[in-house]
Amino acid sequence: QVQLVESGGGLVQPGGSLRLSCAASGHTSTNYFMAWFRQAPGKEREQVARITWRGGATVYEDSVKGRFAISRDKTKNTVYLEMNSLKPEDTAVYYCAYGTGSYTYDYWGQGTQVTVSS
Repeated sequence: QVQLVESGGGLVQPGGSLRLSCAASGHTSTNYFMAWFRQAPGKEREQVARITWRGGATVYEDSVKGRFAISRDKTKNTVYLEMNSLKPEDTAVYYCAYGTGSYTYDYWGQGTQVTVSS
């Protein structure tokens, strides 16, 4: 029922910046969580950041602290991931996720490729 549409991926130079967006629709609750995950070839999927929709509290994976920022626009029902100081190891498919539980996610976006290379 919940649909997540991602955009913003692409090719960027090391040290550059990129902003991903994920627009949510079809949900009935206003008390939920959204998160960004990523999966690189040969690696496990990992949570990059999470945000509590109502209050805006955030959690970050250690490797992206200080470089990435998750935010949301309540008027647009959209969550963003601003990525700065990008490194080649940030290359991955990035997915947004939606959930009403504490640490589980029930819906996922289609994924968007982020490639960091010279």
